[in-house]
Amino acid sequence: MREKQKQVWGLLTPTLILLIFLGVVPIIYILYLSVYKYNVFSKVGMVYTGFNNFRKLVFDPDFLKSLRLGLTYVIICVAIELPLGLAFANLLTYEYKGKGIFRTIMTLPLAMAPISIGAIWVLMTNPDFGPLAVYLRNIGIDFNIGNNANQAFIATILMDIWHWTPFVTLTFMAGLSSLPKQPFEAALVDGATKSQTLRYITLPLLRPVLFTTLFIRIMDTFRVFDEVWMLTSGGPGTATRYVSIHVVREVLQSMNYGYSSAMSLFLLYLTIVVCWLLITFINVSQESG
Repeated sequence: MREKQKQVWGLLTPTLILLIFLGVVPIIYILYLSVYKYNVFSKVGMVYTGFNNFRKLVFDPDFLKSLRLGLTYVIICVAIELPLGLAFANLLTYEYKGKGIFRTIMTLPLAMAPISIGAIWVLMTNPDFGPLAVYLRNIGIDFNIGNNANQAFIATILMDIWHWTPFVTLTFMAGLSSLPKQPFEAALVDGATKSQTLRYITLPLLRPVLFTTLFIRIMDTFRVFDEVWMLTSGGPGTATRYVSIHVVREVLQSMNYGYSSAMSLFLLYLTIVVCWLLITFINVSQESG
């Protein structure tokens, strides 16, 4: 038994060391930087400021606006992706001609890197030749995300939905395929409608998968960066400057690594709190259900 444990730890040790090096060490360094005023181009060097960077966050209108924008973005994306993914998953449980082609096309965005997704949407939303912009112009809508804040915000939401709805669909498909058949057969015998079956049987049985998918998508959407940076770089103005975008722009523009580190730590704390609330809600729901 001890020999087997040694083998297990021997296999795990390189991975654990890598995780510590890539995860824990950067967090410790960011924690260290967050209590300093540090500009790499300043001759003053590192100046200890204590918790001033964190106090500044509370009264920073730009940061608070980016936080509000980010939360709005997360809520809208997740609220659309989950029911849409469930609808597609339910559609893919039936047998019909072209099902395989539809499933393949639908899952293509998942095989692409986020930066590639952003590049595709740059082309799609190009005001001169982009398919989306041209179509909207043909129906009387002037579409230009370069100078219209609302359109840029909507474009980033549509891009996230296009990219991640296939993931939600696949997770729900896996969940639906693992559900027991007996409750559905009983509902069919009792004459339950499809909406009643969905409400009283499918959704309650699918609750663990639903909560897990919700958890993953909230975390992923909140830290979105690559594709939004590629599409809008946070613009026009601050229309799509979500929190992660704001942190990067703060580093690039002011070079204040201390304040940027404080913002990053705040995001980490916020993520931990959201995770804790979601896990608590899931546990309470499972105990009551």
